[in-house]
Amino acid sequence: MQVLRQLVPSDAVALAELVQRNRAFLDPWEPVRPEEYFTLDGQREAVEYGLSRQADGAGYSQVILDETGAVAGRINLNNIVRGPFQSASVGYWLSEDAGGRGLATRAVVEMVGIAFGRLGLHRVEAGTIPENHRSQAVLRRAGFERFGYAVAYLNIAGRWRDHLLFQRLSPSS
Repeated sequence: MQVLRQLVPSDAVALAELVQRNRAFLDPWEPVRPEEYFTLDGQREAVEYGLSRQADGAGYSQVILDETGAVAGRINLNNIVRGPFQSASVGYWLSEDAGGRGLATRAVVEMVGIAFGRLGLHRVEAGTIPENHRSQAVLRRAGFERFGYAVAYLNIAGRWRDHLLFQRLSPSS
C-alpha cells in the first residue's frame, strides 16, 4: 500500500486539524512555532511554501496517508542541492494516533525511492535529537546508517539541540 501522496493546497484543512490535535505530542521534537502555524491560514501558508520550494527544485513535499486514505502526517525532502552534492534532508511527522503501525517507516522508504529515482539524488540525510528513539528506529528500518553527531545543530523546542545524523546513499552511486 502506497502511503504517500503529493501535497495539494486543499490538504491545509486536514493538516491544520492534525497540528492542532497533536500540538503537545509534536512540541518536544519541533521548532517553536508561532500561533498562526496552528490555524487553517497558517497551514495554507505552510503548504504554499512547500509547493513553492518544490516548484523551485529546492524541496519535495508529500502527505502521509493512513490505511483509510486520510492524511496522517507530512514528509518533505528539504534543501535539495544539485551539482556534485546531489543531496537532500528528509523531515517528517506523524499524528500520534497513527504511530506504531509502520506508516512512518513506509513513508520514509517511499520518499527515499522518490529521491533516488525520480529526483536522481545520491544521498538523503536525516537528523534526530538523541532522545527521539522512535524516529531513529524509523530511519534504521528504512536503511539509514548513523554517520555523525552535530552539536547544537537545530533549535528544537526553544533551545539549540544536538542531533544524531543519519544517511542513506543511492544504491546506483
